[in-house]
Amino acid sequence: MNKVITDGLVLMPPPFSAGLNLWSREDGTPGSGSYASQPNAAFVPADQDFGGCLELQKTATTQKLRAYAETPMLPGMYLRVTARVKAVSGNLPSVRIAGWAGASNNSNVAGVPQTGPAVALTTYGTVVTVSAIIAVSNRSGVDMPWGTVPVYGHFGLDLTGSNGGVVRIDDLVIEDITEAFLRDLLPWVDVRDFGAKGDGVTNDAPAFVAADAYALANDVSVLVSKGTYLLNGHVTFSSRVDFEGKVVMPAQYRLACTRNYDLTTYEAAFDDEEEGFRRGLQVLFYFTDHVVFDLSGRRVLLKSPVDVAAVSGLDTLVQRRVLCNGMIEAGDSINWASTTSTSVATYTPGGNALLLTNVANVANIPVGARVSGTGVGREIYVWSKNVGAGTITLSRPLWGAAGTRTFTFTRYKYLLDFSGFAKLGRFEITDMEFQCNGRSSAVMLPPAGTGFRFADCMFNKPKDRGITSIGEGCQGMFVDQSQFLSNEQPMRVQDRTTIALNVNANDAKIRDNRIIRFAHFAIMGGSGNMFIGNHFFQGDDESAGVRRAGVVFTSTNVKSLFTGNYIDNCFIEWGNEHDPEPEYNSEYSFGGLTLTGNIFTCNDTSAAHSFFVMTPYGPGHFINGFTMNDNVFRTVNTNIDRVDKVDTTHATLDFSRFRNVVIESNAFNGVNQITQSPVTIQHDQNTAADTWVVDTGGFLPFGARARNLSALTMENAIRTAANVIDYSMPYGETEKGPGGRQINLRWPRALKGRVQATIRCDNPN
Repeated sequence: MNKVITDGLVLMPPPFSAGLNLWSREDGTPGSGSYASQPNAAFVPADQDFGGCLELQKTATTQKLRAYAETPMLPGMYLRVTARVKAVSGNLPSVRIAGWAGASNNSNVAGVPQTGPAVALTTYGTVVTVSAIIAVSNRSGVDMPWGTVPVYGHFGLDLTGSNGGVVRIDDLVIEDITEAFLRDLLPWVDVRDFGAKGDGVTNDAPAFVAADAYALANDVSVLVSKGTYLLNGHVTFSSRVDFEGKVVMPAQYRLACTRNYDLTTYEAAFDDEEEGFRRGLQVLFYFTDHVVFDLSGRRVLLKSPVDVAAVSGLDTLVQRRVLCNGMIEAGDSINWASTTSTSVATYTPGGNALLLTNVANVANIPVGARVSGTGVGREIYVWSKNVGAGTITLSRPLWGAAGTRTFTFTRYKYLLDFSGFAKLGRFEITDMEFQCNGRSSAVMLPPAGTGFRFADCMFNKPKDRGITSIGEGCQGMFVDQSQFLSNEQPMRVQDRTTIALNVNANDAKIRDNRIIRFAHFAIMGGSGNMFIGNHFFQGDDESAGVRRAGVVFTSTNVKSLFTGNYIDNCFIEWGNEHDPEPEYNSEYSFGGLTLTGNIFTCNDTSAAHSFFVMTPYGPGHFINGFTMNDNVFRTVNTNIDRVDKVDTTHATLDFSRFRNVVIESNAFNGVNQITQSPVTIQHDQNTAADTWVVDTGGFLPFGARARNLSALTMENAIRTAANVIDYSMPYGETEKGPGGRQINLRWPRALKGRVQATIRCDNPN
């Protein structure tokens, strides 16, 4: 920085050859006495050291020399006044730079230093250079700090000491030397000052390390000035760093910016937002000063999937790390296209239920591919493969694929793909938008790990999947306060293929999310799940439209609760499609599910629509522990037959073995047949009979049997045919009539009257 160059300031006083009338023998202000025609001053045109110069005899205690010229003083500018002097004869004086500090009202600012350090002349004929630095700033190295009140100065020098001596003085020089103070003025050091070339060829890593060490010791930051810097090794900045130039470095090396660890810094460093994102994400896994990679509210446009394990160079990490505060978007690229292959393989349910053997062309089947084919349930993925053994490990078992057959393997492409890790735990993604644009899926989880967390995220228009689990990386997963917006919203329900998320392992917490018009919201393969406060709606604009499951539980004993959700134009499905031997085999059958305080609604559906559907994939199963209470069921522009049913495509339930099934305190609107168990039936026997047939009339869930008479109350008197009051008590016979849905009350004689019979579809204990 030089104001003479940048702003055209005139700093230099006139040369002595221009006339001594331009130089004051006092303070340099207008009207002060000049050296013109003074007997002790003369211009010497040809001195052997100076050329033209002033010869001056000291005749006053302080012999002053000041330029009448007003030199401006500006904040941030540093002036150096230099004089070259030599003694000619007589007493030897001392010399110092001096000035007169002028305020804006042309008065002297007396409170500031107006003389510099003095230098004694000790010999005749020897040229001595005297200088002083004047500035607004009071920094080290400034001889005359003036502050902001003086706005100009009259500069020159003083001769002090004994009178009588004669000196010659070269033309004074006033120059802007602000550049000399830049290191102190600006809180940074340039990597070039430490040997960086910036030519893109020389390894500048050592220079970067040296600059950082200096910056850290001196509490300043590092500037990477313009250029291209090759870093052929790891570089860690422990001080703040700013990039005007860019760096290039091999993929195996890391650039760690520990004091400004954010996307803005990495985009500037690599001069590319996508590369900056990948490099910043890489560093997230390697140092503990920061556990959060902040995208600073920025959008990153990706041209290809981010293989996070490959970027990081790790395969295992179980420490909390967070990616947050931004958007990653799928750009227009062929790199998002799914790959599909078919292969013959063998599945043996009685062996390792997750193993495909004798897999043809196993090397060509990618980890993370979705498996489809006859007898394959929803959301089955390739967890891992062994090329040498010709085997594939699946994410979940296959319910009906025993033997050798052809399978299809489809590998979706994801914005963030964690499938390359062996294990990754406690990774969090918060306040992020995944803008898939119908081109890509959003996130593939690692094969193993615990506590993956999504919070306050937006999954926008995934092409195939929102969140995919290919193994047990979903163990203890959190999905909180996020939105999933389908790319298939205009389509009919039955034509959609996208799924918001799937879970294979246990203990997922799915809370306060909003999900719009997917084929399914969630395919849940594990147990111990919590669904709380979610709103998922999956209808379309067709009249009497088809509806599909919103949430699908794929195992029998799910040990899960479903509380405070809004189930809109879809239903909950409970089956066992991930059971390798789906028939009942002395195992836990369907149980452990609680539905409490939910809102179920639908509009413009067919009467056959139900809100809760049981889908057994093999015979012999029953319900052992199911509660559905305090829910609201409502239809709009339609009436449905009932809220519950069994899908008997593969098998039905064994109603004779129901236990602990409680359905009560629900509200039904637009439902032709309410569901309740235990249910209290009012039976009026108008004609005297010794057997009263009490019909549950469709109240019991799933068309279940009347297995238990838990209470019986006579209302008013029981009478004989002759209208005589009778005090007899009946006994009950359960599971009578068509489908075992009736109770027979046996009396000792023919009687008539009214009873309230409480009937259950189960044994309560």
